[in-house]
Amino acid sequence: MNRQFIQGFSINWDKIEPRSYLREIEAIKELQYLEFEKPITFLVGENGTGKSTLLEAIAVAAGFNPEGGTKNYHFSTYDSHSELCEAIRLHKGIRTPGWGYFLRAESFYNVATQEEEYARGSAAMSEYLHRKSHGESFLAIAQKQFKQNGLYLLDEPEAALSPQRQLTLMMEIDRCVKEESQFIIVTHSPILLGIPGAQIYTLDQGAIRECEYEETDSYQITEMFINHREAFLRRL
Repeated sequence: MNRQFIQGFSINWDKIEPRSYLREIEAIKELQYLEFEKPITFLVGENGTGKSTLLEAIAVAAGFNPEGGTKNYHFSTYDSHSELCEAIRLHKGIRTPGWGYFLRAESFYNVATQEEEYARGSAAMSEYLHRKSHGESFLAIAQKQFKQNGLYLLDEPEAALSPQRQLTLMMEIDRCVKEESQFIIVTHSPILLGIPGAQIYTLDQGAIRECEYEETDSYQITEMFINHREAFLRRL
């Protein structure tokens, strides 16, 4: 039985302009429906395959600010989200999330700045984000905002994290999943992808399909480099 808050989504391509760049993205231009069957879903693939575009559309359709934050965040520093947000329809389950957060690496500075504005005059954690390192701020958000019964969308959360901190983030994700939360994550991290029981979709090879951890480029290239570094570098 599928118990996820977002069980999948469909795309109404009639709402996409005929000349839209979205119709040029190989992995998603034929996509009609995608199902989320497990508490953790990863979207993986090479740069430019449409991973973040999909995640952003899901986030906006779910009620989050395009630049990130909770559903209570209402600000815009640069309007860059695509029309896919208007064409996507979420297929929701019977459960309703009690909390949620959209974390994206590329606009995190803007979110941290807005957190300071929201927290001005209070002693909230938010106003100290800019005093921490990038990685410390990421973890502070995870440890503060990741709660039970929540919906969390993460776009390349490993960008600011050392391998050790990625393991810490993995533990936070595992904790929340055990407390009935759902995660949809775009990542290149072979560490995060190793979370047991996750559903992995790859957008490589011109289509979106489910794959195993060992099939991902993130795993294969990392494994090859670590175990055959000298030969790998000679070939490069």
